[in-house]
Amino acid sequence: MKAQEIAVKQVEIRDSFWSQFQKKIIDVVIPFQEKVLNDEVEGVAKSHAIENFRIAAGLSEGEFYGMVFQDSDVAKWLEGVAYSLAVKPNVELEARADEIIDIIAKAQQADGYLDTYFIIKEPERRWQNLQECHELYCAGHMMEAAVAYYQTTGKDKLLHVVERLADHIISRFGEGKERGIPGHQEVEIGLMKLYRATGNKSYKEMARFFLDERGKNSDYFYQEKVKRGWQHWGQYNLDPLDNTYNQAHQTIYEQKKAVGHAVRAAYMYTAMADLAGEDNDKKLYDACLTLWNNITRQQMYITGGIGSTVEGEAFSIDYDLPNDMAYSETCASIAMVFFAKRMLEMEPDGKFADIMERELYNSTISGIQMDGKKYFYVNPLEVNPKISGKIFGYRHVLPNRPGWYECACCPTNLVRLITSLGSYTWSESDTTIYSHLFIGQKASMRKADVIVESKYPWEGKVSYQISPKTEEEFTMAIHIPYYINIEDNNTYVMLNGEKIELAAQITKGYFYLTRHWKEGDKIELGFDMPVRKVFASQRVRADVGCVALMRGPVVYCFEGVDNGEEIQALRIPKELKAEAYVCEEGVLKGTVCLKINGYRMQSSEELYSEKRPEKLDAELVAIPYYAWANRGENQMRVWLPEE
Repeated sequence: MKAQEIAVKQVEIRDSFWSQFQKKIIDVVIPFQEKVLNDEVEGVAKSHAIENFRIAAGLSEGEFYGMVFQDSDVAKWLEGVAYSLAVKPNVELEARADEIIDIIAKAQQADGYLDTYFIIKEPERRWQNLQECHELYCAGHMMEAAVAYYQTTGKDKLLHVVERLADHIISRFGEGKERGIPGHQEVEIGLMKLYRATGNKSYKEMARFFLDERGKNSDYFYQEKVKRGWQHWGQYNLDPLDNTYNQAHQTIYEQKKAVGHAVRAAYMYTAMADLAGEDNDKKLYDACLTLWNNITRQQMYITGGIGSTVEGEAFSIDYDLPNDMAYSETCASIAMVFFAKRMLEMEPDGKFADIMERELYNSTISGIQMDGKKYFYVNPLEVNPKISGKIFGYRHVLPNRPGWYECACCPTNLVRLITSLGSYTWSESDTTIYSHLFIGQKASMRKADVIVESKYPWEGKVSYQISPKTEEEFTMAIHIPYYINIEDNNTYVMLNGEKIELAAQITKGYFYLTRHWKEGDKIELGFDMPVRKVFASQRVRADVGCVALMRGPVVYCFEGVDNGEEIQALRIPKELKAEAYVCEEGVLKGTVCLKINGYRMQSSEELYSEKRPEKLDAELVAIPYYAWANRGENQMRVWLPEE
């Protein structure tokens, strides 16, 4: 199956949980990031990203500043702005975005080349260092921004800029030309989006070349370095012989395990799945599925985080998932949302929707502070402020979110994800409308308009009101998350007030209902949301003897502010007694937290003792993982030992 993706402007989010995130992003985060990109915020890392474009365009004088991929921050911010304009039109913001697009267009070179680092600093070295210098990565993000802006506003100036850029790339790379591949995959995603927006098949063919070429010459980046004779990163130079770091060690069809830099990998897998669906390529789909299974079954944190080691921001080995040294980059979780959605467009299987949901409610939004002005790059599952961020091996694990980063890929990535949320909630084929997420909204599709009312993720109540646009029969398919007990007496589905059989109509995690729909038809779902214990495989050495708690899609954690110091001394009883309650005040207001009757182990002051620690009754409090580090610096743990 190849389902049609749903555009952001087709969906209006009306959700008690997600609408507040979108409002915060649009009203606070986008203006704040615009100021950061213009170097107008004191006390945060300098960006200079928009000024780089002004200098490249000849509108300012000065030197390039920032990472070699600084352009991508502007591109992702523009993409987020485009989606935000679909959610909430803003004439002033659109005008400011138009001005930035004008600057970008003026910076583009006569041959279509566009990259401010090389335009300003080293024009003679264009395209000589694909491994390190991210020209194709920046191009891909600019393509995504241009397509989003065109689809939302109808304005095609930036679209024409990236068409010229893509044509320039095609003139240089491909069969009979330079057989180069991106050092950081992303352009493949941009090219696929540009293909769909323009209908120009050469863009899809270029994406396929970059994917198919990868790994054919596993020594490509080493040979490239020898040929150019220079490097960009100095002491942080990427080893050109480490071809697993950027997944260049084998062809995409031979790769069986996720290796290397997690964001590069997941971006590549997203493009592979996109192309597989577009071309109905079974071989490529099977390659995607193999890698998906390895990530989700052996290399993913309970929060959805991927990439467990700081060394290369990378996957480690199967089941190596340390909590207090986790890397789990925000961008990697965002990329898994992209990957999951592309897999869903080929096959409506609950295992893809379950992971997309896990990422959205946990390890993506944990990357942003509740006020929208600070961000995590790294998302650990255990923090001790006396160690985290201070001691070697733990310096990447911060107990508080910084205001900005020199490498600011995650903050702008969050903007484009949350503003485009509506596009992840649905797919539509010739016969079926697929609902992937229980998010309140009004959606307009080819076959029907649908109004979803939802109290999720805090309550198990969701309804769908259908207004058909056709008299022909079609199917509504609704994802039923894996943790819903369909045999429970409290679990029900009703059509127009009459209870209908659920279990018999579920296939691969989706409930299917086919009929000639009438105006006002209403599907209602109800289910309990108990607190659940989760146990890790005994192969995950960090979690042996421990449990984590979930309720619905939300992973919970324990913070010192609620539970006192030394939370490693806390124990979860074998017979769990947990009460869910709504927090009434502070930054967690409206959030469902947990009270657990547990224990605190108390030992002697001696380092070692032959006396067993004393077990004291204690009321434990757990909060949603995404909300940690919003109430001052303190300890945090997701996994606690079981009694």
